[in-house]
Amino acid sequence: MTFMPWSEEIAVGLSDVDEQHRWLVDCINQLHTEMSSPAPRHDAIAQVLDGLMDYTMNHFIMEEELFERHAYPDIVAHKAQHNKFTGTIMNALTDHEDGKNVSHDVLEFLKHWLIEHIMRTDKVYVPFMLERGVT
Repeated sequence: MTFMPWSEEIAVGLSDVDEQHRWLVDCINQLHTEMSSPAPRHDAIAQVLDGLMDYTMNHFIMEEELFERHAYPDIVAHKAQHNKFTGTIMNALTDHEDGKNVSHDVLEFLKHWLIEHIMRTDKVYVPFMLERGVT
C-alpha cells in the first residue's frame, strides 16, 4: 500500500500546482519506501531529503510569485505556512547529515502537513486565481 496516495480529492485544479504537488507526494513516498526498507541507505535518504528540500522551495517560490503577481490578500499567512514546512525538511536534512536517524514522526508530519495545507490553504486561493485567469 502506498504511504501517501495521490487522489483527485487533493488536486486543486491548477495544472502547474497539481503537477508539483504530485511530485511532492511521490517524493514523500520515496522517502517512506527507503526509510521502511530492512536496511535504509543513508545516502538514498539524504538524496530524497535534498531533492524534497530543493523542489519544495521552488514550488513555494512559484506559488508566492503567483500570489504577488495577482495581489493575493492572504500571502503573509500562506508564506508562514511554507516556512514551517521547509524548516521541518531542513531540520530533518541537517539531522540526517549529522548522523541522526530521520524519525517516522517527521515522515508523518510531512504527509499530514502537505495534505492539510493543500486541502485547507491551497484550495482557498484557487477561486481567487481562477477569477484572474490562472489555470
